[in-house]
Amino acid sequence: MRSFDSLSEKEILALAISLEEEDERIYADYAEGLRTSYPASAGVFDGMREEESSHRARLLELYRQRFGEHIPLIRRQEVRGFVQRRPSWLVKPLGLDAVRKQASAMEVESRQFYERASARAQDVGVRRLLDDLAQQERSHEHRAEALETEKLQPDVRQKEDEARRRLFVLQVVQPGLAGLMDGSVSTLAPVFAAAFATQQTRTAFVVGLAASLGAGISMGFAEALSDDGTLTGRGHPWARGSITGLMTALGGLGHTLPFLIGNFQIAMITAVVVVVIELATITWIRHRYMDTPTVSAALQVGLGGALVFATGALLGHS
Repeated sequence: MRSFDSLSEKEILALAISLEEEDERIYADYAEGLRTSYPASAGVFDGMREEESSHRARLLELYRQRFGEHIPLIRRQEVRGFVQRRPSWLVKPLGLDAVRKQASAMEVESRQFYERASARAQDVGVRRLLDDLAQQERSHEHRAEALETEKLQPDVRQKEDEARRRLFVLQVVQPGLAGLMDGSVSTLAPVFAAAFATQQTRTAFVVGLAASLGAGISMGFAEALSDDGTLTGRGHPWARGSITGLMTALGGLGHTLPFLIGNFQIAMITAVVVVVIELATITWIRHRYMDTPTVSAALQVGLGGALVFATGALLGHS
């Protein structure tokens, strides 16, 4: 790996050409990845890709005039000081906010590169071009804002925000809610059956811990293997499975942890309070993200929880 200060003028220009080509292709990847769900934002990145293409054309023309046709392949990872970027094709699906933040970081890095490169350039023509590109990179933030204003009219932005909300619900909220409901409700019966049957908090805790972790693993694999997300748009299967499994385990552990308390009566009262909080949380999530009326969500969740709790209590006293 070379330091930036050791590069010659020819190598600096070759590196600049490589950077512009890489940024151009990254913006093209962003545009393509966003086109289906966020077509207007994809248009913004198409415009930024065209900007990078024009920069590369100017650099190529100057390089040929000064050094001929052969351009050595010098990449950012071979020069110290550049931020390593995760390849965009490894990030699926693309998040709109994450992409915009990454694009902003790219512009800042490019500006700093051209400012340093211009300070080291000896040839007047090279320095003038590098200064010009540094100034353009400085104005790119305003250019991006102008493109967003042009392409993202209020009604279009509202549609994209709604599409982003739908994706969040589909890929995060739904699998998380399914896990939380399963963990909070299905583990009630074994935990409270063990508690009432033995009157021992340790036994109830061990049963609840086993039920919660087992349910989390089972639900996680079931969700991950249900579909690969390519047709449904539900996101990466293992990310979805991880969310479901984690929330399932947390849902069961919530009313299991109170049984670490040595006093049986206090532990039981605390566990019941936690169950009420869990069911209230599920009700709020269903109302907030699934547009379910609060009363209807509360009745559905409460009835299910009460039936499972009663099952556990009856088995524990039998």
